[in-house]
Amino acid sequence: MFVAFASSNGERIDQHFGWSKQFYLYEISKESSTFIECKESQKEIEDEKEKLRYKIESLGGADILYCTQIGPTAAKMTQASGVYPVRVEEGQKIQDAIEKLQELLNNQAPPWLLRIYHKQR
Repeated sequence: MFVAFASSNGERIDQHFGWSKQFYLYEISKESSTFIECKESQKEIEDEKEKLRYKIESLGGADILYCTQIGPTAAKMTQASGVYPVRVEEGQKIQDAIEKLQELLNNQAPPWLLRIYHKQR
């Protein structure tokens, strides 16, 4: 499955979804994780809905999005596009989030995570 992290430096999750200028995309399985690319999201758009559509497109086909904050409209729009948003504490290391996600996959994954994982298989 593909996971996007809203990060300013590629090491820590430290960005609000709507304000993030880049998303770090990883492919994650139960056993491994591979960095795919950094997706830029720097286009300035005034209209809020258009801006959110652009941000969602910037996620590069991610199944899950990790960010520090996401508004209710953005959360609904990301879910409607097939991306599950996950809010985490600012500054959490991306590698720690990946390891926790893999731990969930290998033990008792919540139903939302199992749906995403099995959809990709």
